[in-house]
Amino acid sequence: MGSSPAPFADIGKRAKDLLNKDYFFDNKFTLTMLSATGTEFVATGLKKDDFFFGDISTLYKGQNTIVDLKIDSHSSVSTKVTVKNLLPSAKAVISFKIPDHKSGKLDVQYVHPHATLNTSIGLNPTPLLDLSATIGSQDICLGGEVSFDTASSLLTKYNAGISFNKPDVSIALLLEDKGESLRATYVQTVNPTTSFGAELTRRFSNYNNSFTVGSSHSLDPITVVKTRFSDTGKAGMVVQREWRPKSLITLSAEYDSKAVTSLPRLGLAIALKP
Repeated sequence: MGSSPAPFADIGKRAKDLLNKDYFFDNKFTLTMLSATGTEFVATGLKKDDFFFGDISTLYKGQNTIVDLKIDSHSSVSTKVTVKNLLPSAKAVISFKIPDHKSGKLDVQYVHPHATLNTSIGLNPTPLLDLSATIGSQDICLGGEVSFDTASSLLTKYNAGISFNKPDVSIALLLEDKGESLRATYVQTVNPTTSFGAELTRRFSNYNNSFTVGSSHSLDPITVVKTRFSDTGKAGMVVQREWRPKSLITLSAEYDSKAVTSLPRLGLAIALKP
């Protein structure tokens, strides 16, 4: 629903996308082909540390069902089936890998005008149970998430967060790592082509602070330049160009000013869609 709050995983997403998305420092190639029936075929290749990894996937989109089948370079088969409108305002996702019979998982999302609930449970004798929920609206929401390991009967994760979102500004505050760290994010849109963002993390265990600042600027309707700098001395840049509709070429670079003897890290990612 249009006024419903975002899922808990999306709290701080605008800052995460601005500061981290598309920063990729290995050669990557993605080819997407769309058939007349709506079925997508995707082939992805990745060169990393002198090794080549790749996977092939096919995505079928029906009226209420999406089937995603992926085969990776290790001959592992991953399947994800999404059923929308399972119940009013509810969606279910079943995923599993072959031959790993313990990898099955069921995800259910329920969306209410003033609340969003996500649950995930492993389909095995001792499953891991994840639960997250948010209340509020698209503009402001409060939420939390917990993970419970039925094998050890312990809570393995519990986090909480609050966010405020408007078209020109986004602010989020998250208590993470079982209350051991506090993360604050801020994104400001100066004009339709330029945004600035920052992330500050405070770790209570060692009283350590870390921060990252960045920007995004559209040079023209098809070219975006992003920059970021962190307190660790690392500076990064991304140049992404949509040279044809939905076909992207992305160049990434990162330089560590504290490692003066090392060369800058470079990355190239290409996505083709006929």
